[in-house]
Amino acid sequence: MSVSTEPVQAEKSLSREDKKTLSLAALGGTLEFYDFVIYALYIETVVKPLFLPADLAAGIWGDIFAWGGFAAGYLARPIGGMVMAHFGDTLGRKKMFTLSIFMMAIPTLLIGLMPTYATIGIAAPILLIVFRVLQGAAIGGEMPGAWVFIAEHSPKKHYGLGIGVLTGGIAGGILLGFSISLSIDVIYADNRAAITDYAWRIPFIIGGIFGLVAVYLRRFLSETPVFQEMAKNKSLSKEIPIVTVVKKHRFACVLTGLLTWSLSTTIMLGILFTPVKVLQGIYGIDPMITRISGLIAAICLVIGCITCGIFEDKIKTRKVSVLFWGGLIVTSAIFYSTLSSILEPYQSNQLTQGTLFTVMALYGLMGFFAGCTSLPPILATRMFPPNIRFSGLSFSYNLSYAIFSAITPAVAIALLKITPMGVAYYLWFVAILAIAVAFFPLAHKGWTAEDEPLINDSKVPLSNSSLT
Repeated sequence: MSVSTEPVQAEKSLSREDKKTLSLAALGGTLEFYDFVIYALYIETVVKPLFLPADLAAGIWGDIFAWGGFAAGYLARPIGGMVMAHFGDTLGRKKMFTLSIFMMAIPTLLIGLMPTYATIGIAAPILLIVFRVLQGAAIGGEMPGAWVFIAEHSPKKHYGLGIGVLTGGIAGGILLGFSISLSIDVIYADNRAAITDYAWRIPFIIGGIFGLVAVYLRRFLSETPVFQEMAKNKSLSKEIPIVTVVKKHRFACVLTGLLTWSLSTTIMLGILFTPVKVLQGIYGIDPMITRISGLIAAICLVIGCITCGIFEDKIKTRKVSVLFWGGLIVTSAIFYSTLSSILEPYQSNQLTQGTLFTVMALYGLMGFFAGCTSLPPILATRMFPPNIRFSGLSFSYNLSYAIFSAITPAVAIALLKITPMGVAYYLWFVAILAIAVAFFPLAHKGWTAEDEPLINDSKVPLSNSSLT
């Protein structure tokens, strides 16, 4: 039988301390996710020409290796995530929340300083993959940890807003990545050779420094009220949290995994893959234009994430899922079909001013509805009881990310070989999947809907701000 009471702080508004916590967490998420995604923005212009042998870089295997390097970061997520989640559920959320960003900053800095294939040969791509794996282990702890941290700090009536702002902050890392890479393009517009000579290192070095700044900022965060109360009542899990997750919360893991598939595909294909591989790779649009397009989509994504969180608080899960995931289906259909109707695949397309405006506007609209990616963490954090929440979310989220993000680039590349609408078809599939998951009671009501027992040996009710 579930143990639950009306949360003591359920209806309180965001306090000044809540706002500070949310701001610092969102800023840290921005800086850390920037470190993780900046690699994707330089796959075509840096990774392939500088870190692979020329004969490999030119073919489809070069695409698979380069994007596989990006996906390698996801393969390490389950291990890093489970280790950090274990200690997050037993020692505290804040400690792991700070450790994860430190673990991200160092490999990012090292990528910016490392020699290329021309200098050290095959060791260059091997080292690059190693650093990506280390980044993956770090982000595996960061993302679930950040969502749990904010979910347990947010009042009930602002729960969607809290996670929406945090997810928008994380998406801001993509925006920051596009902004800095675009700045490099503008600064070196008359000396493009300088970018591959040395200027590509600047975003990675900046990212490493950003990460270390974020480590410092997180010193000012406080432990979540939920963890503090569990520690005070001695109601922390008496067994290894992941064991409890696997034994008693398998269905929550399945639903979280499916939602993660939808989230990861939307971000990877819709926001990161499309400017580089579709606009630039398939339609031959100038790299600077594709970065501007990506920047616009990223701005709209941040706005969409926050808006989606607000709507979650107002109209609730099932309606907002249909609205935002459905909006992604419609806008992606319009965007990708418009591209294929006005541009020639595998040609160097020079865009007229009107065509350029159309492409950017439609991509921005799709980016806004990609804000549906706020919904998976909103649903997933409430599907697990407090004692094993970090471990449950981290295990299912990272395992799903590792499986589906590792294969998604290869699947997307294969689909694009068949049809220019390949990315759209994949996005439609995961959007429909996410809508279906939202209609399960466990997803839209939370862990108490399944009458799953709270692992609370002392039987003391926990007065969480929103998630008991």
